[in-house]
Amino acid sequence: MIAAVAFGVVAAMDPRKPGGGGGVQRQGLDLVVVLDVSKSMLATDLDPNRLAKAKQFIARLIDEMPNDRIGLVWFAGKAYLQMPLSLDHAAAKLYVSAVSTESVGEQGTQIGEALELSIKAFSPREARYKTIVLISDGESHDEEAVQTARELRDQGLMINTVGIGSSTGTTLVDPATKQPKIDENGQVVVSKLNEELLRDLAAATNGVYVHLQDSEAAVDAIIAHLSQIEKKAFPDILNMNFQPYYALFVSLMLLIIVGEMLVPEKRRAL
Repeated sequence: MIAAVAFGVVAAMDPRKPGGGGGVQRQGLDLVVVLDVSKSMLATDLDPNRLAKAKQFIARLIDEMPNDRIGLVWFAGKAYLQMPLSLDHAAAKLYVSAVSTESVGEQGTQIGEALELSIKAFSPREARYKTIVLISDGESHDEEAVQTARELRDQGLMINTVGIGSSTGTTLVDPATKQPKIDENGQVVVSKLNEELLRDLAAATNGVYVHLQDSEAAVDAIIAHLSQIEKKAFPDILNMNFQPYYALFVSLMLLIIVGEMLVPEKRRAL
């Protein structure tokens, strides 16, 4: 009976191996999309607001990269890995559609922390083919962001930045009062695009900076730059055929159980 239980456990684990000739080999890149979800992304200098425009851009970018693995990182005062690298683009677009400024509880714009978290999403065995698309208004309080980018460049990471917002900026509305936000000095808060920081981040890693005004044009610029990167091959397990072996172990389990029932028990006389 112990042997029967053991075979049953193995069968429940669904042992299998890749079948011959069934796998699909794709050519593609590993890309992590890093999105700023701080409150400043609700500024309306883009219609309807910066965050909504960024989400449109990401969805279009995913559609243009069908053979690439996509990962998602959201950041504000903290950074969180929303989705590891995957070919499940439908799931990625679902996460993008649901993201909001409430997705990260701590406010701020910690770009350096987001970049450090993003590098962990890539395989440490890969020395190349790591690229990030960072989407932000650049209003960062992280003075070490550019230095962090330089350090990540030495690990084979390319950072492409997408600036969202306007250089003239706009006032931010307090959701509670529906009035313009006021800082601690009583001044109206104006949120502006910091293009200088985003350009520096891209330049530090041989990436490209794009100002997001038209989503289609911005995506085309990013795709054109990524097309220059040498691509790698990796298996697509979503489209791979597997040979299952659970039936073998179920049969062995049933055979042992039936055999145990047929073998008579004898007591040894003392």
